[in-house]
Amino acid sequence: MTELTGKTAVVTGGANGIGRATARMLARDGATVFAADLNPLEENQTEFARLGIRQVACDVRSVEALRSLIEQAIAETGRLDILVNNAGIGMVKPAAEVSEDDWDRCMDTNLKATFFGCSLAIPQMQQQGGGVIVNTASNAGLLPRTHDPVYSISKMAVVALTKSLALCHGKDRIRVNCVCPGPVGDTGMMNADLEQADDPAAMTQKFIAASPIARASGRMISPEEVAASIRYLVSEAALMVTGTAIAIDGGKSLGVPPAG
Repeated sequence: MTELTGKTAVVTGGANGIGRATARMLARDGATVFAADLNPLEENQTEFARLGIRQVACDVRSVEALRSLIEQAIAETGRLDILVNNAGIGMVKPAAEVSEDDWDRCMDTNLKATFFGCSLAIPQMQQQGGGVIVNTASNAGLLPRTHDPVYSISKMAVVALTKSLALCHGKDRIRVNCVCPGPVGDTGMMNADLEQADDPAAMTQKFIAASPIARASGRMISPEEVAASIRYLVSEAALMVTGTAIAIDGGKSLGVPPAG
């Protein structure tokens, strides 16, 4: 028996990248995992079935879709111990070029979905005497960035939401933390950025160069490295950890690294 045996986890954005790595890790540790995504991938089906992971189609921008996801997990297992609000999208545009639709799409996916995921999960966690929520923010939630102000706003708000809910629900034994990753390779968001680049190799090196440890290591952060931090936050080892924003960014949020 492993530490998470008997526990139920919901992971959004679970078809690829950080979400998929997290779903796998939690399932291997014994949790019953519901991996939700706007576009579940057929390529995951065999491995997910072997690990007991349920793939669920869910548009997290819809409160009713989120409600259905949470209710499905509770109906099938009788509980909800872990919620990982991981679904998110990027928005690389200067403020003057952002349309109302751009704003709504980014905020609804990154912030609205995280807020309502939490609000829908909290009553069940209160009823059963506790639970853990981990929100995926970004290093853009720790410092402003010039190329994606709307994305930065959305992720800074996720950090603030995390801290507020942690303060509100400590009395309920509900812990709320967030991870702030980047640059992470092999994610839907990163792969989309690279596919649109004129020179994907040069862009990859630019991402790596922005993070001191990534640059020293010659690679981006892996989804599994972020998932390992999420796994720690949902564990008994982190029982007294709440309201934190953990930077998994190789030092990117510390400032501009030295040249050379």
